[in-house]
Amino acid sequence: MDTETTPPDGDAHDTVEAAVRAQLSKALGGVRGMVEAAVPVIAFTGTYVLLEEVRLAVIAGVAAAVVLLGVRLAQRSNPQFVLNSLVGIAIAAFFALRSGRAEDAFLPGIILNAGYGAAMLFSIMVRWPVVGFIIGSVTGDPTAWRRDPGIVKLCSRLTWLLLLPCVARVAVQYPIYLADGDQSGLLGAAKIAMGWPLQVAALAAMVWLLARGRTPIERGRPA
Repeated sequence: MDTETTPPDGDAHDTVEAAVRAQLSKALGGVRGMVEAAVPVIAFTGTYVLLEEVRLAVIAGVAAAVVLLGVRLAQRSNPQFVLNSLVGIAIAAFFALRSGRAEDAFLPGIILNAGYGAAMLFSIMVRWPVVGFIIGSVTGDPTAWRRDPGIVKLCSRLTWLLLLPCVARVAVQYPIYLADGDQSGLLGAAKIAMGWPLQVAALAAMVWLLARGRTPIERGRPA
């Protein structure tokens, strides 16, 4: 008689669309995860705009991230997203303190978005769209999804939707960074406005696209 084993969480999804929706929601961390990413940036930018002191702005940004981390630990909830935020603000602080220019705090984010965008574009061009690996994580076979042209096409479209916010951020923020004068306030506003709101818009577009189809998942057999 066959013995049943408890499937991983992803196996509860019977379609490609349901699996991708669930994994994307988990990756973004929900509303709280998005807020935790924005708060340190708001603290850094607001402090610098008010006091025009890079060190104090850095302290405010790092302190905000540490407080959020403390709340997570006190609640014994997953600190992954606030840790990401803390690492991000620490890298930004390094750049800003090294040069003494508040604008340089935003340079790592611009570079990171450019790198993400280039990587996703390359993955689409070689027909290994990064969203496809979400399917692989659910089925237990990281590459089986490539045998279905329909799934490859769907994953390419979804990867485009993840790519566009990265392109938009670089296209808007890099020219501001290069402009003469202190652009830290404008960069901070642009980073906040183009952070989780753009991500939510991209996710909404992906959910709309995913809601239109029901592509069955073919699960790989265990080795």
